[in-house]
Amino acid sequence: MKYRLTWLGHASLHLQIGEYSILVDPYFKGNPAAAAAPETVQADYILVTHGHGDHVGDTVEIAKRCDATVICNAEISHWLKERGVKTHAQHLGGGHTFPFGYVKLTMALHGSGLPDGSYGGNPAGFLITIPPGEKLYLAGDTGLFGDMRLIGEEGLDLAVIPIGDNYTMGPADALRAVKLLQPRVVIPIHYSTWGLIAQDPQAWAALVREQSPAEAVVLQPGESYTRD
Repeated sequence: MKYRLTWLGHASLHLQIGEYSILVDPYFKGNPAAAAAPETVQADYILVTHGHGDHVGDTVEIAKRCDATVICNAEISHWLKERGVKTHAQHLGGGHTFPFGYVKLTMALHGSGLPDGSYGGNPAGFLITIPPGEKLYLAGDTGLFGDMRLIGEEGLDLAVIPIGDNYTMGPADALRAVKLLQPRVVIPIHYSTWGLIAQDPQAWAALVREQSPAEAVVLQPGESYTRD
């Protein structure tokens, strides 16, 4: 099935899979790299990787306006339900079939405290299988971990991974992650939003091309990658 992935700045993504509009970690207010606004984006579903404010972001406002279902872990689901948001709770290793595909939560090495200090459960990534079988891995905020090799054994069409360092993998570990994941295409995110996580994505992409068979695609906020 054709899909289009748009980077909306920082770790925010938009996925168009068939007729379904899916936002990932929609953080726009306060995001200096934002390529969208919570008042204008549309979503049938919202995927939230973990509880940090730069990932939960504008989820409540958007979900209520669009009547979107938020897919996340059980702890974040409970927090969102208290705020009047429609959710579907999962946990690490668990998957569920939605109209746009099968979504499984993968582990991520990070934190997940919610903006008000509430416990946000385990951070996660998302492995999305689109009919008839293409697999997209959205790593979320994470450090490098060896079981990325197991995720790679799924046969990934696309991997979206952080390269910013300090809070997540930096360029060197992200390169090692590509070698474990072995995706057909890899897109870097979660970098250069602030000076603390400034990176050179083109230099990183050049190393990926030299040291792996993956196609490294560098997007600017607002730009899209389309798979026909």
